[in-house]
Parts: sequence; structure tokens; C-alpha cells
Amino acid sequence: MTLRSIKSVALLLGAAFASGCTVFPNPEPPRVMGLALVQPIPAVEQTVQASLRVDTPYAAEPFNGSLILAKPIPQEFRAYEGVRWRDTAPVVVRDSLVASLRQSGAYTNVITDTNPAQADLTLVTEISAFNSETPDTGPQVVIELHLQMIHNRSRATLCTRTVRIVEPAPGTSVDQIVEAFGTAGSQLAARVIDWATTCDYPPRLRPSRETDQTTQP
Repeated sequence: MTLRSIKSVALLLGAAFASGCTVFPNPEPPRVMGLALVQPIPAVEQTVQASLRVDTPYAAEPFNGSLILAKPIPQEFRAYEGVRWRDTAPVVVRDSLVASLRQSGAYTNVITDTNPAQADLTLVTEISAFNSETPDTGPQVVIELHLQMIHNRSRATLCTRTVRIVEPAPGTSVDQIVEAFGTAGSQLAARVIDWATTCDYPPRLRPSRETDQTTQP
């Protein structure tokens, strides 16, 4: 290539970048999915008289990213092409739990760890499964979450539990897998609320008879 040709290419590239264009094609944007709960969250009978902070779950690779994961064999993870969660999986799970806990009325207030307000309790969680599988029985979604309820004043652990949800998927397409994630997320939320409201809370955080009577019509 001659010096004149090199200068011509450089001028063309400079004009392209100056006009906001690029000589490289832009990849097609992936589909962005949310964890849509498919079952309503019932209201609890008694509200814990405390504010709850829900921390973003801890997660190791590959569960700490936004890829929608499949596990075709026990030792391998793969990602569905052209699609991702709307945020990282830990944030998606956290936001789903916060929305469900608020809807249930289980606590006087529910906030995330991005909120600077103080809280009486903290829900600490860890994701150990958030993927689809394809055993001989058919495609399914697996969500496994380890739970720990912390009393912020004393830093004591009030209760712990591991919840594992296995939800069959109607098929292997991305839409069918995401639909199964929504059903599994609804079951996860219900079981977390049932567990959380039965922790051994300090007496001042438990609903009192006087509180119950004043809320009755």
C-alpha cells in the first residue's frame, strides 16, 4: 500500500469516527428478561414489628452474572444465546424477594442494601443454583438459596435455612425456561416468607395482642 493510499484510508476512518459511526458492525442487542412471578403473594396474618434490609445475595461464578444459564451435564454450564437477565442474577433475586416481602406485609418496612436507612434485621442470602437442567424426566429450572436472618443490634443469627426449588419447564425454548423461572421464583418467595416470619425474634419485634386488637375493625 502506497503512502497516498494509507493517508486516504486514515482520512476516511477519521471522517467516520467524527460523524459518530464505526467501521465495525454493532452486534444485535440481546433480549432482556425479568423474573416475573406468576403467583400472587398472600398477606401474612401477623406483621413482624421490624424493618428488614434484604442484602444482594452472594454468588460465585457463573451465578454472579446476567447470563441465563443451562446445565446440560453435571460438570458443565452453558448460556442461552441472544438473551440475558435484566441485571445480574443476584440483583434479580434480591428485587424479587423485596417485592414479595413488601406485598405480603410481613414486616413494617422492607428495603434493599442500596438504601442508607437503618433496619432492625438483615436477610443475608447465597445463591448456589440458578439455572436450567435437562434430566431424563425433562427440562426443569433449579433455584437454591441459603438464608440467614441477622438481628442487626446484636449481630446474632436468628435462623438459617436452605431452600431448593425444582420447577419443571414446559419445553426447552428460552421463553419456556424463563416462564419456569417465574414459577420457581413465586415458590421461592412464598417459602422464604413462611420461613422468615417464624424466626425466633426478640420479644419487642413480635406482634403483640394489643397491636392485633388495634388493627381489627
